[in-house]
Amino acid sequence: MANNPDLGTAFGRDEPAFVPYLAAGDPDYEASIGYVEALARGGADVIELGLPFSEPIAEGKTIQDAIVRALDAGMTPDRYFEFVEDVDVDVPLVCMTYYNLIYQYGDEDGPRSFVEKAADVGLTGFVVPDLPAEEADPLRTACDEFGLDLVFIVAPTTRGERLDEMREQVSGYVYVQARLGTTGARDDVSDQTDESLARIDDWKVPKAVGFGIKKGDHAARIVRAGADGVIVGSALVDIVAEGTESDEPVSAVADRLETRARELKQGALRGARERAKAGGD
Repeated sequence: MANNPDLGTAFGRDEPAFVPYLAAGDPDYEASIGYVEALARGGADVIELGLPFSEPIAEGKTIQDAIVRALDAGMTPDRYFEFVEDVDVDVPLVCMTYYNLIYQYGDEDGPRSFVEKAADVGLTGFVVPDLPAEEADPLRTACDEFGLDLVFIVAPTTRGERLDEMREQVSGYVYVQARLGTTGARDDVSDQTDESLARIDDWKVPKAVGFGIKKGDHAARIVRAGADGVIVGSALVDIVAEGTESDEPVSAVADRLETRARELKQGALRGARERAKAGGD
């Protein structure tokens, strides 16, 4: 079994974590390997690595298109596990996918086979957008058995018993959805972010905010609001899509991803400094 990097360590430093997302295999296996490694060079502390699924209900058009490109290029669960083994990074890799793929993997229905394989290849945890917390016991049990984390997405509308259930089930970090709707880069930061962070202020896991973050100034704003990390997907997938459509060399696309990653990480660090200054630290 692989020696999985620890999410607690990634979020445990005295700085906010930068958590980028890419779909594994977009636009093809080798290019995608290079793009993920570029994000690590640019300062990623954790990488959410999407396992493409044919019905990605939480995703906007940008990531849906990335998923289609990856599926067309031959990405499957087994190929995904090979990808995780082949990518050369020293940061935790979190699998973001949908529960049907996890549940149906292997010879028997249920999540255990998938989680065992994920631990074996070096994944650190899961984000499963379509899995309600109240139905997550089997996956939580498998994650506990193999030492993986289970991350939940808290939406602006998540309250009551569902929020309480997430609090009991979550580990690693909590993914705070900055706005309603599907994923996608935006030109502003939602005012719902502050309220969502306040609702889970007493949770014992780090809070990482995603949905709509596009540039360093957005990352700074999110961290000033109290986030422990920022999650960025569509703004990075857009770079991959642009490079693919224009036949840009893979190395040039990787350089642009690394540059954007560095901008986002530096923005998050700036937000932390501004927050500390405002608090009188």
